[in-house]
Amino acid sequence: MNYTPKQLQIMNFIRDYRRERDTSPTLEEIGASLGVHRVTVHQHVAALVKKGAIRKLPQRSRSIEILDRNYLPDPTVKVLGRISAGRPIEAMEDPEPLTMNELLPIEPGRECYLLRVVGQSMIEDHITDGDLVMVDRARAPRDGDIVVAIVDGEATLKRLYRERDGAVRLQPANASMEPIYVRPPQQLDLRGVVRGVIRRFR
Repeated sequence: MNYTPKQLQIMNFIRDYRRERDTSPTLEEIGASLGVHRVTVHQHVAALVKKGAIRKLPQRSRSIEILDRNYLPDPTVKVLGRISAGRPIEAMEDPEPLTMNELLPIEPGRECYLLRVVGQSMIEDHITDGDLVMVDRARAPRDGDIVVAIVDGEATLKRLYRERDGAVRLQPANASMEPIYVRPPQQLDLRGVVRGVIRRFR
């Protein structure tokens, strides 16, 4: 999106103001920061609304909303629940908001979420109990990918391999554990591919 120099100043000010105060500035505050009259600010804001860069509700002083993705806050994801890295456990979703910021960048438009790992079945892939795994819901799983698998309603985290006899092997990354083989009439639902791991050291 193309902006005039003054429009760039206004967009930057609105972004920074919202980031610091969690609310939008008034036209007077924008004008004071840039050293211009309120009428001039109104003209620039109207032009930004027309470009689709912002939205402003009438009759409200702090109603400016940024629409340009380049000026939006960093993407956020939610911890939806826990995922077993040992024996499968009942699949549950218990949303826990978590701001990612720049810890693990998310491409715009990607359907990603987080799961907290329970168990030690993936330790040889450097995924251990308490870690957070970022899962791409939209990516099609390939052999060798670490996937979120729901087997007959129970969730587990394993590497995916399709066997020649039609079975699916869910392989742990722990030499002391056996793989899980999924065959009909068992139900298998693949909920995404692991894209990254987050670990906090205490």
